[in-house]
Amino acid sequence: MRFNLLSFSANIARVSVFLAFSGVSLSLSAQDNVGDDSTVVYPASYFEEFSPITAQDMLDRIPGVGSVTGGGGNFRGGRTGGGSGGRGLGSGSGGSQILINGKRTAGKSNQTSAQMGRITADQVDYIEIIRGTSGDLDVRGSGQVVNVVLHEELSSNSISYEVNMDRYADHETQPGGSVSFSGQSGALNFMLSASAEPRYDHRVSTERSILGDFSKNDEIREDRTREQTSYDLSLNLGYEISSNSSARLNAQYSENDNPTDLLRYTTDLQVQPSILSRQREDIPGQRDSWEIGGDYEYLTAGGSRFKVLFISNEGNSASIRERYDVFADGTEDKNLFLSAASTTKERIIRGSFTMDVFNGQDIEFGAERAQTILDSKLALGLVDSTGTPSSAFGGLVPQSVSNANSSVEEIRYEPFIIHNWIINSKMSLESTLLYELSEISQSGDVSKKRDFDFVKPKVDFRYDLTPQLQLRGSIEKVVRQLSFNDFVATNDEQDNDATTLAGNENLRQEWFWKYDINAEYRLPNDIGVVDANIFYHAHHDKIDRIDVSPSVDDLQSANGNIGEGDMWGLNLSGSIRMRMIDMPNLLINARLNVQDSKIRDPFLGIDRRFARFGRGRLSIGFRHDIPKLSMNYGLQWNNRFDDNEKVYDIEDIESFVGEPNVNAFVEFVDSRGITYRFDARNATANMQCRYRTRYVGRISAGILEEIEDQCATSGRVVSLKINGTF
Repeated sequence: MRFNLLSFSANIARVSVFLAFSGVSLSLSAQDNVGDDSTVVYPASYFEEFSPITAQDMLDRIPGVGSVTGGGGNFRGGRTGGGSGGRGLGSGSGGSQILINGKRTAGKSNQTSAQMGRITADQVDYIEIIRGTSGDLDVRGSGQVVNVVLHEELSSNSISYEVNMDRYADHETQPGGSVSFSGQSGALNFMLSASAEPRYDHRVSTERSILGDFSKNDEIREDRTREQTSYDLSLNLGYEISSNSSARLNAQYSENDNPTDLLRYTTDLQVQPSILSRQREDIPGQRDSWEIGGDYEYLTAGGSRFKVLFISNEGNSASIRERYDVFADGTEDKNLFLSAASTTKERIIRGSFTMDVFNGQDIEFGAERAQTILDSKLALGLVDSTGTPSSAFGGLVPQSVSNANSSVEEIRYEPFIIHNWIINSKMSLESTLLYELSEISQSGDVSKKRDFDFVKPKVDFRYDLTPQLQLRGSIEKVVRQLSFNDFVATNDEQDNDATTLAGNENLRQEWFWKYDINAEYRLPNDIGVVDANIFYHAHHDKIDRIDVSPSVDDLQSANGNIGEGDMWGLNLSGSIRMRMIDMPNLLINARLNVQDSKIRDPFLGIDRRFARFGRGRLSIGFRHDIPKLSMNYGLQWNNRFDDNEKVYDIEDIESFVGEPNVNAFVEFVDSRGITYRFDARNATANMQCRYRTRYVGRISAGILEEIEDQCATSGRVVSLKINGTF
């Protein structure tokens, strides 16, 4: 089955490359829409035939920028919060970045890209794709910058709305909707948005296992239902204080509780007749977060720029997992109580000054200070005849968990200097030097304090061989921020035979040298764009699972630094309008990624791939607009190359494979400008499988205990969305 799938993927790749280069050969003499400075400009009139409702609708029609099925394309914003490892703002590297009027939003949850679905199309003056580098830009990076420029004066206030209904594979229906109010009053522009989006999920999984002697063990079926709706309220304000100074304020509040119910049916196949047992899990979950950010900018008479911004955010999550054995007479016995709660806080302030130094050269220098705090608590209760039950542990016996209650804090300072040099009309060079100085302290069950410092250089060179063809090369030292969740004990949601994951207070930052070579060709007459990227990463202090066992009778692992490793690969992409077959409104996108990696495994002493680092991925899709019928439709097919995507741990090895994912849609716009959209997500069920091989003791002993084969899916989701403006 996998052989046929790979063969099919290879054929699609060949067709995609053929279409891309057919577009090149048939269009070299066509009219060019790229300016002499390689910046591509799309005026609002370009999109009129598509009857767009929002700025996102406009972006989705630009080759190489949006998504053929909608939903944000390839944009990137600020890094995520401290709980997931990315802290601070950073200068950005790689990927498409999006600005509004040349500015990025001072936010991480409330990012600029998220506003594209809230800005109405009639507010947009033009969209430009900036492929050069300049001190005038609000972001840095090796990818393209998408700048959405709004009209200076809005004729009136605008309200955009969307109502939707999702239907899931288990016949559950969930409503949702959003509304945005935006406009301008004198020097003040504003946008207020509220949304309630369903995040319901019903996941069915089946696991079959055999023992080390290859006899049947058991079969487990799980029905997991998550009742979740994400409520978001956001505010974006901008005020032009004078012709040379401006300020912006952004705020967001989110609440997305995720209570989950789980039913587990286990059939014991070791006895005849087989025995069926049942378990139930009740997992109430509470989650909320808020963020506020702002910036002030001042332009001097000489053209220099001073900017200061701040961000403050907080995220709270809590869950209690209680597991019950369910008997035939309806009675239940609780056998597990696991309470986990965490609060993450982040405070960031950043200031910079940009000035011209020579003709075609400018320098930006500044500094960023970030404080990140994680407070984490975990409580475990089990059935234990040697202890005393406690009501605080669900009536079970409290268990000792190492590093269960901890507070982790990082204070980080990052001064930086960035030099932009427009060498001539074809070449530009951006040089960056950052110095990171941080202190990480941990208190509670573990008391520890450590200091770190890194010098982080980067060089980004761009050469416009022609206005259409750009070559880019970059070398950068990347230091990955530590995930605070790795410092403390956490709930293990992936393994029913384990309850907690150990923390590691001795982690060091993972860092690597990043080498990239890019070639981008924008086909004339807006036919499309083809892009190629070759990358190589030389990793140091790579983070993966390590042995932290307190004794041979108590085997434990945690995330830790395992040493040096290498990663390399190739990315090819094409976004082509089918003008060569007289179908200019048919946009075909294709993306191919092939990659490999190597690192020494700490458990087996063998060379292997990085954890969950697959062979690559192929994605192909299309969007077809039919302006005469005021409709468009599209489809996206996405599949990874299976085999050898593994995770090695102290007692088991996991391997992951999966079926392709297909999303499709059809959309109509009526005479009043109201859009009706029908979506099918996971149209082919998208079954994902995990093979786990368990061992008696450490995997290095090679004593096979059990082999588990688990597959799960949430099934197809269909939805109807209606949106418009007034």
